Amino acid sequence: MRTDGRQDPPGGPRTGGRTAPVGEWSLVIPLKPLTLAKSRLASTAGEALRPRLALAFALDTVAAALACPAVRDVAVVTDDRTAGGALARLGARIVPDTPGDGLNAALVHGVLAVRGTRPGVPVAALNADLPALRPAELARVLSHAAGFPRAFLPDAAGIGTTLLAAGRGVELRPGFGGRSRSRHSASGAVEIRLDGVDSVRRDVDTGDDLAAALALGVGPRTTESLASAPVPEG
Repeated sequence: MRTDGRQDPPGGPRTGGRTAPVGEWSLVIPLKPLTLAKSRLASTAGEALRPRLALAFALDTVAAALACPAVRDVAVVTDDRTAGGALARLGARIVPDTPGDGLNAALVHGVLAVRGTRPGVPVAALNADLPALRPAELARVLSHAAGFPRAFLPDAAGIGTTLLAAGRGVELRPGFGGRSRSRHSASGAVEIRLDGVDSVRRDVDTGDDLAAALALGVGPRTTESLASAPVPEG
């Protein structure tokens, strides 16, 4: 029984065949500067709304992640001061993107920062653009991932990756970008194949992706952003 009002997932997360304590995972979420994020949404949402949506996606993603019973903390790797301030207010740790050398370098840096204070902690890289993310579905994914040294969840398109997990003391070895599903599989990470975790797989890069996320039901920040400046139809 938890004391913080949240329910544990059935069976709890598992590590090496043993039930692991809830709240052990540290998530690392990379976020580009808002002026550069979600560039493929510009043609659908418009240039003015695009950075606002990128921030809303990240806020809804982090809020859901922090509400997940399997998650202890969330570190966001970003140099965007606006996003960093808003995400810190939710309870995320903000890690400056010191390498400044792209997504995978940011993730490696984030993991080093997390494990610098909690050595050997299990970590998972998670996309920042999962506005429909459900805490219970994320808990299921992490529970499954805990049974392997490294595991990943492919995105809804079956080409990319939305989550890559590494167990205690295991190197993350991220290979995000483009066809990362095949890259992570070739690296030895186990593909997570679960039904009913659509919200963890539904990243948003295009107008069609956004429509699919809306059909699942997005979080309050994304809903508010779209209500104040709706995406044009057609």
